[in-house]
Amino acid sequence: MKTIYLAGGCFWGTQRFFQQFSGVKETETGYANGRTDTPSYEDVRYRDTGHAETVRIVYDEEQLPTEKLLAYYFMTIDPLSINRQGEDIGSQYRTGIYYTDDTLLPAICTAVTEEEKKVGAKLEVEVLPLRNFWPAEEYHQDYLMKNPGGYCHIPLHLMHLSEKH
Repeated sequence: MKTIYLAGGCFWGTQRFFQQFSGVKETETGYANGRTDTPSYEDVRYRDTGHAETVRIVYDEEQLPTEKLLAYYFMTIDPLSINRQGEDIGSQYRTGIYYTDDTLLPAICTAVTEEEKKVGAKLEVEVLPLRNFWPAEEYHQDYLMKNPGGYCHIPLHLMHLSEKH
């Protein structure tokens, strides 16, 4: 199993999007790469903690190679946008690919290079080692599963790419 941390705007949609793929074994919403310990949603939103809304994804790389997982990720974000995805604006909604396993870096760099070729510009997606990750409050976990009509910046049709059928 491999673990990667993806910041793609509001974490509700990012989590729900990746839950549809059979190679994804576990997801958890949280706050990554900020300046404070154990932040709450209110801290991240109103107190400039520097955290990004992020989803921890544990996946089977044999079922879902890192490059493919990241190609899916790029389908859900505007990789040229700074501190904004959809209607969500602020540094907590920045995009980022964070890792703890250096063996993922070649695949991450390949995926980023391919996306840059596709869009014809340098991406505004952070690629950094994970400094910290704090799980979000329980009500943020699986939010769109519990609240199917909840807000999401990811188009609904992308929630049905599932490889599970």
